[in-house]
Amino acid sequence: MITTGQSIRCKAAVAWEAGKPLVMEEVEVAPPQKHEVRIKILFTSLCHTDVYFWEAKGQTPLFPRIFGHEAGGIVESVGEGVTDLQPGDHVLPIFTGECGDCPHCHSEESNMCDLLRINTERGGMIHDGESRFSINGKPIHHFLGTSTFSEYTVVHSGQVAKINPDAPLDKVCIVSCGLSTGLGATLNVAKPKKGQSVAIFGLGAVGLAAAEGARIAGASRIIGVDLNSQRFDQAKEFGVTEFVNPRDHDKPVQQVIAEMTNGGVDRSVECTGSVQAMIQAFECVHDGWGVAVLVGVPSKDDAFKTHPMNFLNERTLKGTFFGNYKPKTDIPGVVEKYMNKELELEKFITHTVPFSEINKAFDYMLKGESIRCIITMGA
Repeated sequence: MITTGQSIRCKAAVAWEAGKPLVMEEVEVAPPQKHEVRIKILFTSLCHTDVYFWEAKGQTPLFPRIFGHEAGGIVESVGEGVTDLQPGDHVLPIFTGECGDCPHCHSEESNMCDLLRINTERGGMIHDGESRFSINGKPIHHFLGTSTFSEYTVVHSGQVAKINPDAPLDKVCIVSCGLSTGLGATLNVAKPKKGQSVAIFGLGAVGLAAAEGARIAGASRIIGVDLNSQRFDQAKEFGVTEFVNPRDHDKPVQQVIAEMTNGGVDRSVECTGSVQAMIQAFECVHDGWGVAVLVGVPSKDDAFKTHPMNFLNERTLKGTFFGNYKPKTDIPGVVEKYMNKELELEKFITHTVPFSEINKAFDYMLKGESIRCIITMGA
């Protein structure tokens, strides 16, 4: 059946209220407009960011809404002006974008596109501000410009990475957010040299991806720091060699790590969002050459406080967004790392559920039982 230029009716998991189970609904998905593509989603996964905005804690609630932003699918149709994608392409929709025209996109040092960088409060498409989803004529809000908890979705073409069609979408779909964020924080920003030591603060999905990056880089010691000691055994699979639970010590954790490493680690990556952990991650790196990278998103009223001598003693503090990867340019290469067996993805995937049971994925994450749960569409 030819669907190009026509609306498509399909199933979507709609969040009608904050914190309430998603409801499977039949939605109407409009055709893509200028610079947009419509994608048939085959696999999606649940990220903690989806849960955070579904709970509506600390931000402006926007409901009804279709969440989801880690996914893999196939382009069904393209809108006016789209020349780099065509129906049949295998793609990953990305929560941030690359317009190709702004100063950030022209810079080799930035991936923070002026037009398409993450916007959690936008519920429509950039082209006209309107939603492409509706139920009985009532608009349903988008999420991060992706809304992958729908069998079909519409995404700006600048937020779509075309990937190797041989790559298994049920595995590489996780590359589109958390995995790349942690991996890139280590490989692209911290840049540990072979044989150096790395401390990872927070051993959730992003932290484990950061540890994976340290393993790939050839770090000799990878020290995992987490308040949940139950995460330690699992983290060994991702290259973590030593563990520190701050609750087990009566001195600041940065001092503990400095004593373990003869003055501090060479690199640290913070993946918690706790401003206290951010300070600890910075203060635990070695003077003279240590580099700390902040990944976690702090609360809006947090303030980072450290003594200026920590900078004057030649420690470096950096921040990163999406691992400094440009979505369209760089993400296909991350997929190729997996295809070339340089990157392991299977160990991040702890659960799989059919789309009809998507709420189970939320349960697994809320209980801390999953790293990534793959949701199989059409099932």
